[in-house]
Amino acid sequence: MAEVTLLHEELARIVLVGRDLADVLGEITTIARRAMPGSEATSITLIRNDEPFTAAYDGQMALDADELQYQRDYGPCVDAGRSGQLFIIKDMQTEQRWPDYARQTAAHGVGSSLSVPLPFQATTIGALNNYSTRTDAFGDDDVVVGEEIASWVAFSVANASAAASMVDEAANMRAAMVMRGTIEQAKGILMERYKVTEDQAFNVLSTASQHTGRKLRDVAQDLVRTGTLPGSS
Repeated sequence: MAEVTLLHEELARIVLVGRDLADVLGEITTIARRAMPGSEATSITLIRNDEPFTAAYDGQMALDADELQYQRDYGPCVDAGRSGQLFIIKDMQTEQRWPDYARQTAAHGVGSSLSVPLPFQATTIGALNNYSTRTDAFGDDDVVVGEEIASWVAFSVANASAAASMVDEAANMRAAMVMRGTIEQAKGILMERYKVTEDQAFNVLSTASQHTGRKLRDVAQDLVRTGTLPGSS
């Protein structure tokens, strides 16, 4: 794709050395928003010590939508960052995976969104988030662009993290890998037990998390450890 080649060239021109990570990520979010015709606002969620936060954003709509998720500790960008799964919401008005979040986000004028997880190239995990006032604003081409940019975000975070304590970084990486691994195990259990798809298995975990008021990670850990899904009895 010619667009992806041009995107690579634009990303490659970003100066990483001698700059704050926030400045670098701010430049990347601007490039990401421009690269997706349907995106009207873009943000980057990072997760440190299991706490999500917006590291950079281009467009107030993205920050507002992110904050609504942080208040609940779930939603497409938070769950994408923690699980490594990509989420597209085609219509906030009819979205059922995160109904409470979707209703409030729609009330803020968001019609659809795309959340792309960051690949494991850095000790900090998270997601690239894109929002539009229109419904069904994101398609396959946007996913390709989003995954390319997410890789660059992960690389930038890894570069910035190189100066941090190696002991702390290794611990964070192990914790992140354990968390995603546990979620994958839990999805596998549900897929085998109920003969459902990966997406359907994740929806079961997400629903249990929302209904019990517990973190997705903790619900997955209980299922893996006990074989019982919290809130299912």
